[in-house]
Amino acid sequence: MRPNTVKEKWARGEVAIGGWCSINSSFSAEVMAYQGFDWLCVDTQHGATDYSTALTMLQAISNTPTMPFARVPWNEPSIIMKFLDAGAYGIIVPMIETKEDAEKAVWAMRYPPQGMRSSGPFRAAFYGGAGYQDEANDQLILAVMIETPKALENLDEIASVPGIDALYIGPSDLSQALGLGPRYNADNPLHAETVLKIRDAALRHGKIPGVHTNGAVLTNRYIRDGFKMVMLTADTACMASAAKGELEAIQDTLKAATPA
Repeated sequence: MRPNTVKEKWARGEVAIGGWCSINSSFSAEVMAYQGFDWLCVDTQHGATDYSTALTMLQAISNTPTMPFARVPWNEPSIIMKFLDAGAYGIIVPMIETKEDAEKAVWAMRYPPQGMRSSGPFRAAFYGGAGYQDEANDQLILAVMIETPKALENLDEIASVPGIDALYIGPSDLSQALGLGPRYNADNPLHAETVLKIRDAALRHGKIPGVHTNGAVLTNRYIRDGFKMVMLTADTACMASAAKGELEAIQDTLKAATPA
């Protein structure tokens, strides 16, 4: 089976840097994948992408060395299995709140005896190659999102579940869970303390600590804090930032060329 290079990096103690695809386009996903991310996630929870388009985006990412991931809309077995069969090498599951939630995600993610994933890797067998069904349980990554008050209450129980590879922090929802409002409150002391609490729980149970960021400043910070799965930037942010920067760069010239 094609090796999961993200897992290989983790085995060496290295950080795997990810990107995010919210635009429903295989071409934009391909462009992002060629930039050198270790993993690239197709977002079907909050992005503009449905399953049919996500399939083409996973195919586009697969043309590059970047590992194709997907964030599913919910902890629902059939859609987790469909994205796996489509060739995702990593699944990110939102809103995990209890040990039972985590076990349910593992149940859908892993072939027997670790889980009850149905056998039918229609595209994954081609992308993954020979031995896919024998090795998928060891190669594929399951990251569960920690982002609600209930998840914080059950943090160690969630982290203890076999078959989970990473605890992945959704920082904006975490901010809401802490009563700080729906925004990224990375510099709030309570938010910062809770992020490290989740990291420590992951490490206690042999899981990879992961976190979603909004750019290089926070990515550098969380790398220094020991996170090994870090999302650097998204397609929408890159496009907006580049367009705004180019427009700002011509304003002085534009003003000079404008008749008084």
